[in-house]
Formats: sequence, structure tokens, C-alpha cells
Amino acid sequence: MSLVAKSTEGGSSFIPVPTGMHLARCYRIIDLGTQKSEYMGVVKHLHKVMFQFEVHSEDAQGNPTVTSKGDPMTVSKNFTVSLAEKSTLRKDLQTWRGKDFSSDELKGFELKNVLGQWAMISVVESQNNGNTYTNIASINPVPTSIKKNGIPEGKNDLKLFSIDDADMTLFESFSDNLKNKIRQSPEWENLHGGPDTGSSAGAAFDDLESDLPF
Repeated sequence: MSLVAKSTEGGSSFIPVPTGMHLARCYRIIDLGTQKSEYMGVVKHLHKVMFQFEVHSEDAQGNPTVTSKGDPMTVSKNFTVSLAEKSTLRKDLQTWRGKDFSSDELKGFELKNVLGQWAMISVVESQNNGNTYTNIASINPVPTSIKKNGIPEGKNDLKLFSIDDADMTLFESFSDNLKNKIRQSPEWENLHGGPDTGSSAGAAFDDLESDLPF
């Protein structure tokens, strides 16, 4: 599956997170509902979720990774909502927390436990149809040496957006592209009559819920 976080599109002034390793904090998890995926001619419909990270780091020239407003830059990664053996979500969560899931843990994991967690993310860049994309290639635990020097204070409020219990104020803060993607999911359409509606909707994270800590 394609697990990319868009950085720029033609004509966009958005500045992507620079490539390399960065200290980052997961501040938002967004339920995307069931999305159509196509790879090598095979079409699948899979429940997707987006993790958004704020980056607290520097570029190769030592400049802080902040926007023109001085806020931390952000980057995201989409996952299929699955803890199957070969799933990217399972691989990244295991690498991030530094240990495998036990058989009991694989019965369910509550995604909200990831909110507020710090990580070292590896950001890479790719080109497609003339557009530049920044992708989170890997998510790793924060080294002890960095922890000893002190973790910075997070900037953004921690938020989880679930279609079946939608925070519409949060929804309206999303980009138009993201809102349209969510509206096109069958979960949203089934509850609210189609992708053009502006109200709340659909499927949450029930298949991963438990009392387990991250």
C-alpha cells in the first residue's frame, strides 16, 4: 500500500519537512474510513488512519524546522488499520516502542495511547508526476541521550478524530483535500447521505481498542 505524507503540490507554497532524522511528537490521529487503494492493478478497499506529527528539529543548516509563523512543521503517515503480521502499522508501532506485541496485545490496541508520544522519525523525499512528497520511512524510539537533554514542550493539542463520533470543529480545521477524502468513505456516506454532506460520520477504531498502554 502507499504510505505517503503529501508535502507539496504544483503551485503550493507549503514547505515540507526536510529529509533526515527528526524528533517528533504524534499530536493527531485521524480516522479516514474505508479508502480505495490500487497497487499493480489490484484494487482494495481498506480502513485507513492518519498519524500526524509535529517536528522539533533542525535542517542540515541548523535552522529550526518551523513554519513562517514559528510553529513546528508537520508531517503525516497513513496506515491500514490492522495489526496483521505484515502490516506497516504493526511494524512501525513495534519499532517505535522498541518491542514486539505479545499474543494478548495483538488482540487489541487502543490507538489513542500513541497520542503525545515522542519518536525519532526518518523523513525521505520522493517525486511523482512532478510533485514532491515527504514520507515517513520509519518511526523509532527517542534515544536516551536526547531524553537526558530534555524533551521540548509539545505545541499542538492532542486530538483523535473518529468518524462515528466526529468533532466537527476539528473536522472543519482540516484541509479541503483531507475533508473530501473522509467524506468519500462509505462510513461517512452511509450515515450522512454522500460525500458532499458537511456533517459527522462513520467507523472508528473499535477493531484496535483495549486497555493496553502504548
